[in-house]
Amino acid sequence: MTSCYFPSSNLFKCTMTQKIASTAFILILTMSELVFSQLPIYSNSEFQLFSDHVVQGKNVAKVISPLHIESNYQSPINLFKPAELIFKFAINGRDNEMPPGVDHQFTVGSINGTAETPIIEFGKKLTQVAETVQFMPSNAPVRFRLDFRGPKREMEERGFYITSNGQKIFKEDFKGVFIAGGASPLSWDFDNLASRKELQLKDPDGDGIYEIELIFNAHSNEKQTDSEWKVKNSLASFPAYSSSYPISDALYHLALDEMVTAIEPDNTFRTGKEWAGVWTRDISYSILLSMAILQPEVAKTSLRKKVKDKKIIQDTGTGGAWPVSTDRMIWAVAAYEIYLVTGDSDWLKYAFEVVKNSVDADLSVALDPSTGLIKGESSFLDWREQTYPRWMQPADIFESECLGTNAVHFQANIVLSEMASQLNDKISADKYKKVAAKIKRGMNQFLWANANGYYGQFLYGRTYKILSPRAEALGEALCVLFDIADKSQTSKVVQHTPVNPFGIPCIYPQIPGIPPYHNQAVWPFVQSYWALAAAKAGNEEALLQTIATIYRPAALFVTNKENFVVGSGDFAGTQVNSSNMLWSLSGSIALVYKVFFGIQYQKEGLKFAPFVPKAFAGNRRLENFRYRNANLTIDVQGFGNKIESFMLDGKKQSKPEFANHLKGNHSIVIVLNGSTHPQAKFEVAKEKTSPETPEISRIGSSISWKPVDLAVGYKVIKNGASLGVVQETSFSISSEKMAEYQVIAIDKEGVESFASEPLEWQPAPIFVDPDSPIDMPSISSKGANGKHVVEISNQKNRNNSFTFSVESNGIYAFQFRYANGNGPTNTENKCAIRNLWLGGKKLGTLVFPQRGNGEWSNWGLSNRISQPLKKGTYTVELRLDPENENMHGEINQALLDQLQITRVH
Repeated sequence: MTSCYFPSSNLFKCTMTQKIASTAFILILTMSELVFSQLPIYSNSEFQLFSDHVVQGKNVAKVISPLHIESNYQSPINLFKPAELIFKFAINGRDNEMPPGVDHQFTVGSINGTAETPIIEFGKKLTQVAETVQFMPSNAPVRFRLDFRGPKREMEERGFYITSNGQKIFKEDFKGVFIAGGASPLSWDFDNLASRKELQLKDPDGDGIYEIELIFNAHSNEKQTDSEWKVKNSLASFPAYSSSYPISDALYHLALDEMVTAIEPDNTFRTGKEWAGVWTRDISYSILLSMAILQPEVAKTSLRKKVKDKKIIQDTGTGGAWPVSTDRMIWAVAAYEIYLVTGDSDWLKYAFEVVKNSVDADLSVALDPSTGLIKGESSFLDWREQTYPRWMQPADIFESECLGTNAVHFQANIVLSEMASQLNDKISADKYKKVAAKIKRGMNQFLWANANGYYGQFLYGRTYKILSPRAEALGEALCVLFDIADKSQTSKVVQHTPVNPFGIPCIYPQIPGIPPYHNQAVWPFVQSYWALAAAKAGNEEALLQTIATIYRPAALFVTNKENFVVGSGDFAGTQVNSSNMLWSLSGSIALVYKVFFGIQYQKEGLKFAPFVPKAFAGNRRLENFRYRNANLTIDVQGFGNKIESFMLDGKKQSKPEFANHLKGNHSIVIVLNGSTHPQAKFEVAKEKTSPETPEISRIGSSISWKPVDLAVGYKVIKNGASLGVVQETSFSISSEKMAEYQVIAIDKEGVESFASEPLEWQPAPIFVDPDSPIDMPSISSKGANGKHVVEISNQKNRNNSFTFSVESNGIYAFQFRYANGNGPTNTENKCAIRNLWLGGKKLGTLVFPQRGNGEWSNWGLSNRISQPLKKGTYTVELRLDPENENMHGEINQALLDQLQITRVH
């Protein structure tokens, strides 16, 4: 008879009490057999979480001790690599060969030697699929052959080639042809493709047939993590945590260990193993989770690194950072958290000035007065094609009004008001409290999707903005945590926001044809904010699932990864990933401090609101927990989210809190009464992908579009309002009145695509050349439509005037055709910014984001500003005002072609 058990030391033991006489029979007890000797804490269709181990299929992670974890996890990504390659070619690394969603298909079969594609004519889809071959062999070399003679001939004869998206590629600007795709080593990252020289096709003999050979499913690319973690750093100075659940204890210490590793010699936090330096949003979200508690001085130093000219730095974002992206304001919330933890009045004064300057800049440049919302890219979702429709250019993204970003701005104004109150600045306190109230009102009016039971992703469009009904996980959580959602909304958000078996995806449903990163991915730090939201909502089922989906990857991968694929839970397969990720490890620690112990920092002191799911019932202790001048030992007993008793130094207290002047050593004992809210429901949702976004055009008196795969109907939108759903792929326009049309594809389950690019049914625009510039451009460019090009910069043509006439009263939209080749669309910080003035009145702010590094002949349109005008002649001015200083400070430059004025109403 064999007896097997898992004692608290987590070392399983088997003792043989009866010997087997026959040598022909050998009893082998494997780890996978042993792990099922316990009942799981949490189980779903994909994995099981036990008190001291995690099981996902054949993958098992076990806790050896609080300072040691072993795992046999190996990514399955190489085992069943699909044999079908999806790819396309890209001039200058851009997505410009064929329309979005139209790609080449080629099957790599069982081969000896090299698989070779037919010669593919640029712009003509190849479909060569062998249905009998399912999986790709290992180390499969594939030669791609491209006939590029047509585009080369056009460049030679006409001086340019017109791509599928209508862009002119001038001969002088041709940098090469690249290959993009979803299977490694290919990538769909068109923003960085031109820097991947290993993906550039070559034409050594100059015959116009370009070639490249790549190795797919290479053994060298097999994905695996370390098989074990043993503590590397001294953790004696940090709070010691112990509980009845070794998995929780070990993952807490793993996070502490990686936190120490993340501290750089300059006393700042490294963002991740693969991400050097301090990034504004990463450090700020990490500080809010737990780094303000554990490392307040390192947190301060890190935040100071993200300040320039007494304003917060927006260090990443589409089209040259701020103001296309504006979520830098999470810095403000993090800075105030540090003050609540430390009570440092000097820090409060410093942070107040920085935050006030930054908030004022955003209110001047990015506020939409019609909605009360702040414009700018979705917070942390700063890889544009991952979360936005493909037709949206950086200037369109600036105009979007996003859930997570506005939650950040709301709370930034709240904490700014609180800071002002602490500093006895009543005028500022009242001003920013009112700003916050307007943002909150706008969010609940324009972003709340009542039919879904959660907030929509963002408002987007041009003249008429509509709501994307997609869920956006971080924004949903922040709305709960920052009290933007009321009690009823909070309950609905946590119940109804779709969650996958492996966690909450960044967005839902997913976008087709976009590989995992923000799309099709779960980020552990977002999961941690979701855990805090579930706890605040009192939803035990949601909280338990969230804890499990944070513990699973950390244990199996024996590190705190950046992200993982939503459908498989695998770290391999996302476009970019890192171990030792700061905000991921910060979130793991937050489960202990802010959920199990419910520690909440307030102006007056420390408050406790623990939530322990029944599956984690038992005793847990924090020792050496410091709060200002106090050193605490905290015990939480039982389960639930209702406190039966709260004892401070053996004396029962009327409230679970104490003032911030407490000093010395103290003990706290919290007993939970075992009650939760059984009526709070929660369901794991089926993973869904939306249909492709339609592309519409005008044909006579109708709008028309090509059929969209999986679509069973099409919603027609006019001026932001639905006209109904049709099954046809065209729609007759009954009136020639001015209007803006869009189409949304809908599948059989009612899942909607993004809306198509707006099509304007309006009079032809007025094109206005700038008045003669004083300084001529120092940059050469081609493709301008006007008489002359104007270079605007900090030194040149700081003010430019444009004179025009309108023939009738109406509302007119202003936007500029421009080029900005100061950087790629996803990095750098050189978005050009200007204000538009008419007769001494500021009409609004125009942005001219980067469109490609050195691509000064890549023309696009700025955002637009609408203004009522009466019949007559006008002169508008484009000015560089002090508030238009960008993140770079020195380079604020673009080329202007023409002012385009369109009557929209």
